[in-house]
Amino acid sequence: MKHTIDSAYGKQLYSQRIGTVEPVFGNLRHNKLLMRLKKLRRREQANTQWQLYRLEHNREKLGNSAWRR
Repeated sequence: MKHTIDSAYGKQLYSQRIGTVEPVFGNLRHNKLLMRLKKLRRREQANTQWQLYRLEHNREKLGNSAWRR
């Protein structure tokens, strides 16, 4: 894995990830205070909670965008 990331192609791919994926997790962690999913008994419950957080993140993005006009 380290060899793949250290290659020129791997560095190019990882630089794209920093701009697209990492801000989502940063927003959820610091602004929404999501440090971990609640201790839920079943995977379906944890998936439902994660989907609600994603829905809220996307709703906020749409609300702050020019799409609102």
